[in-house]
Amino acid sequence: MYKKLLIMLLSTLFILSPYTAFAEVKPKTAQKGIHITDLAPNASSAVLMDRDTGAIIYEKNGHKPLPPASITKVMTMLLIMEAIDRGEMKLTDKVRTSEYAASMGGSQIFLEAGEQMTVSDMLKGIAVASGNDASVAMAEHMAGTEEAFVQKMNERAKQLGMDDTTFKNCNGLPVPGHVSSAHDIAIMSRELLKHEQITKYTGIYQDYLRKDAKKPFWLVNTNKLVRFYTGADGLKTGYTSEAKFCLTATAKRGNMRVIAVVMGEPDSKVRNQEVSSMLDFAFNQYTTLPLYKDQQVVQQVKVDKGKQASVNVIVPYRFSMLLKKGQKAEHYERVVTIKQDIKAPVAKGEKLGQITIRKDGRTMASIDLVAADAVGRANWWDIFSRTARRMFGG
Repeated sequence: MYKKLLIMLLSTLFILSPYTAFAEVKPKTAQKGIHITDLAPNASSAVLMDRDTGAIIYEKNGHKPLPPASITKVMTMLLIMEAIDRGEMKLTDKVRTSEYAASMGGSQIFLEAGEQMTVSDMLKGIAVASGNDASVAMAEHMAGTEEAFVQKMNERAKQLGMDDTTFKNCNGLPVPGHVSSAHDIAIMSRELLKHEQITKYTGIYQDYLRKDAKKPFWLVNTNKLVRFYTGADGLKTGYTSEAKFCLTATAKRGNMRVIAVVMGEPDSKVRNQEVSSMLDFAFNQYTTLPLYKDQQVVQQVKVDKGKQASVNVIVPYRFSMLLKKGQKAEHYERVVTIKQDIKAPVAKGEKLGQITIRKDGRTMASIDLVAADAVGRANWWDIFSRTARRMFGG
């Protein structure tokens, strides 16, 4: 795909476990004295994933399509965060509530038709109170109609490889054919967590909306683990009589962040107990070795005919290796490939290369390298000025 690749094979070898958990980690298997039992015996399906690498540590019926209930809102929040990152809207923008959005039943923040609330407060209402009305208000604000927004949800799901998922609405209210899987939920949860600001919302246990009103609206997080499980700071619960009790949870300890998903649990107590057991297993049996920081610059490359002569190539989010605790060390190699002959225009976040971790010729993990900034196409004056500076200095 690239016209020319600069391949830099770094001589540094990493001391890592031979049982590193990328594609090698398999559920319900004994590995060097560790026996993975059914960590979620009451769940219809479950997945335990390492956030940094995407490695599946444990899986039970992970690709079984099931109603996800309000976990649907993970995708709604993802599209909100991506739009903010692209500069299409700001957290301080005001969002108007339509009559349709205000009519949503189930979990809500009791928006009234015509009421305006900031994107930040709407996001808080979605993340903490699971507001169906806030979800629809944001969908209409971003795409015009909920139907158009749902189309964007499905397009994004396809891009992420969520092959078990079909969205019919933006809030998870019961609709025939509205399904996802524990595996797909883990994928979109991982993508959402790349926007680190989101945990400032999903990690809230109690807060208020309409603080300056006569009757402030008290929010209490539907995900009790953010208060009772050490390191938990998200993500989203779900419940309908059809879906039963669902949860995608995340917790971070030290350098390691884990995602645990369960679907079809019999009640909230069992749901929380089994997710806690899954998280405990990950933290007790695995550790991570950080390799790159979020937004770390790997190289600066030239941009042909760009308004700027070069662009930084960066790691878009924190990248680590997942290791079994206490295992014998072996060597891994890191290969960095970066596109050459880059021509303007370049979009911010455009893929310009890849880092690959290999062992015995096999790819164990990889991450795309992207452009740190957009670079527009230079006009004749830009090119003339740049040439003049090179010739005469200054």
